[in-house]
Amino acid sequence: MNKNTIVGSILIGAIMIWWFMSTSANNEAAARAEQAKKAAEKAAAAQVVDSSEAPSANGLLLPGSTAEVKAAPVLGAATPTTESGADSANVIASEAKQSTADSAAAPEAPKVIAPRTVTVETDKFIMTLTNKGGKVQSVIVKALPDSANHFPELIQDTALGALDLKLGGADLSEVMFDVDAPEWINVENDTEVQFVFTDANGNQLVRSYGFTKSGVAVRQVNKFKGFRVENYELSWKGGMRETEVIPKGKSFGGTSYFFSEVIFKNSEITERETFSDAMAFDEANYYWVGLRRKYVAMSVQFDKPVPAKVNAKHIKVATEEVPDPGTYSLSIADEVRGDSVAYNFMVLPLQWDVVESLGQGYEKIIVTGSKWFPGSSVWFVWICKWLLKLLNFFYSIIPNYGVAIILVTFIVRGFTTPFTIKQMKSTSAMGKLKPQLDEINVKYRSDPQKKQAAIMELYAKNGVNPLASCTGGCLPMIIQMPIFMGLFFVLGRAVELRGMPAFLWITDLSRSDVIFHGISIPFIMPDGLALLPWIMVVTTYFQTKVTMSGNGAMDPAQQKMMVWMMPAMMFLFSAVMPSGLVLYWIVSNFWSIIQYKIIRRDGGANGPKTVNGKKVQDAEIVK
Repeated sequence: MNKNTIVGSILIGAIMIWWFMSTSANNEAAARAEQAKKAAEKAAAAQVVDSSEAPSANGLLLPGSTAEVKAAPVLGAATPTTESGADSANVIASEAKQSTADSAAAPEAPKVIAPRTVTVETDKFIMTLTNKGGKVQSVIVKALPDSANHFPELIQDTALGALDLKLGGADLSEVMFDVDAPEWINVENDTEVQFVFTDANGNQLVRSYGFTKSGVAVRQVNKFKGFRVENYELSWKGGMRETEVIPKGKSFGGTSYFFSEVIFKNSEITERETFSDAMAFDEANYYWVGLRRKYVAMSVQFDKPVPAKVNAKHIKVATEEVPDPGTYSLSIADEVRGDSVAYNFMVLPLQWDVVESLGQGYEKIIVTGSKWFPGSSVWFVWICKWLLKLLNFFYSIIPNYGVAIILVTFIVRGFTTPFTIKQMKSTSAMGKLKPQLDEINVKYRSDPQKKQAAIMELYAKNGVNPLASCTGGCLPMIIQMPIFMGLFFVLGRAVELRGMPAFLWITDLSRSDVIFHGISIPFIMPDGLALLPWIMVVTTYFQTKVTMSGNGAMDPAQQKMMVWMMPAMMFLFSAVMPSGLVLYWIVSNFWSIIQYKIIRRDGGANGPKTVNGKKVQDAEIVK
């Protein structure tokens, strides 16, 4: 085949394609003309168009709108009889002109709106909006990249998305909105994307989304033009996806470090709820309502508290071997006040300083108090806040969160050491009196009054105050517990530790330090063999043994049981703990062992007594 043949074939092909396209366009034009003609005939036969039959762009009239009364179009008057050919020609021309005018006056076919998406990228997230319902289809957060530096999707089911709107009885989730915006917008200045739905009467619903370059809020406004409604319902059907890789298989406490909750703030209280079916929340003044996963939350935040009705339903997430706690669908219903409904759609990686600066109580999503302890939503949250600040302070000096955890452990244990010494002295004093107490219990076992008097005399003789002993032994532990629990929560939930290495084999302080995936222990280490839990078992064994050996008030059988029970219990839970938390516990165990050894060596609370440099033992009391 020569050059001329090839060129000729291309030209022939181009002509054929042009001819087919022209024919198709002509056929479509003829079909539209025939459709317009039939519509005109139907309109001429009707005198009044009923509101229930009025067509709209998507087959829907906006609630609160009223169909207009339209007169039947006049197709033309009777043609006069003339004998003149010129007059006849003029009449024919006039009829043709009238026919053309009547055809132009016929109602147009409903506008067909093709599905479209608009993707908006800011410094914080990438959000995709769809004109089907004018809602949010996808949210990709930039603060939580995975190991391959890919950003995670936050909407569990992007086909359902979030922020569907229902006005009165009209569900707009399937309605196609008109949008005039490019497919991709990179936000440099404040940007707004509008979705417009127009019904048959010309009434409009405008759903607009406002973006800033570096803000975490998207301003969503629903504007009503030409109609009024009494109530609305906002639906978040797509739920929220976990950004982290959940360890495979079931384990003791493994999923307790992965959170899926319905969150809200009302009456100045931030609440977190988990459930497995459906739940209708109390009608109250809500500041914001949303969903939360481990390191990120999203919420609908109102300009001022609204007395909304909030409902949620659990959505089970089907995964293979991964115990995903699932997610929730949300609905928020309220009255319409004015000609619009507006709120902020918040995308919130749970970094304490960032969410606290918003002044909406979002930091209490990370850590909240307990209903069992009055005021803990204030003082316990305060403790956790300053422990995290201390971690971040050490990290700013030495950029290694593993070192920061060790330094914080030293400070916490140094602060609690005086209380620990007091507790040891109290335990030692009570333990030394145990033989005399046993003797009194045997001697006066049938006379409780004499037994109590003898015990009090023994305490007075040896200068032991049982109330002071209780205070010295119990109160220090009570003081220490909030600090220990605060570190427990902070190290298990702080996004700052996500993906952060420490040293040697510890590559991620927010996850278990699995060193070999080929070996796993069902229910304990289902994801692979970790090393830190074994180190924790050994240090817990020696720490418990040293502590129990100096506790004369405890029965030897009980001591032996505790020496083995504590390491076993800690192993079950530490096997799937974040490695940062296990590291803290190991360092704390080493501190306790060294502390007890020093105190006992120096003849402290449980150490040996010395006279002139020689050890002296208490004489054994023979019963």
